[in-house]
Amino acid sequence: MSGLVAWRSRTPRERAIAAGIAVLFGVALYLALVYALDRSRAQLRADVATLRVQSAKLDRQAAEIERLRALPKPPPRQGELRALIDAEARAAGFTPAQIRVEARGADEIQVVLTSVPFAVWLGSVARLEAQQARVETCRIEPLSTPGMVSVTATFVRSTSR
Repeated sequence: MSGLVAWRSRTPRERAIAAGIAVLFGVALYLALVYALDRSRAQLRADVATLRVQSAKLDRQAAEIERLRALPKPPPRQGELRALIDAEARAAGFTPAQIRVEARGADEIQVVLTSVPFAVWLGSVARLEAQQARVETCRIEPLSTPGMVSVTATFVRSTSR
């Protein structure tokens, strides 16, 4: 209410000046808003163009992946399975005293582990299977130490994808 009293106490000239300043402020605020929106719209247009380029690139890469997946797998090279098993044994931390690896043929490897944690053995098998090496035969015997086992397993190169 005091604002209305203050407004009425002003002379008509002061009211006109105050109204003009308010209009100028409103126009300036409107122009600032329009300018900010225009800049945002220009930035969004540039972003959309960039995203379209990235989308096209992803589409090309997806098509290439599908093309490569459709290609027949090359036959495994001699010794590749053994190298894979040796690398996994090193990664799992098996010592030479714990493991013996024997080639039974080009695509068949027998692994004998004397004393390993069962969980480590399972993790190694999972990683080998992810690389197309599968367990064909396996004998696991518990040891007197809880969680420890001895393992004799035969791995072959998997032919499925």
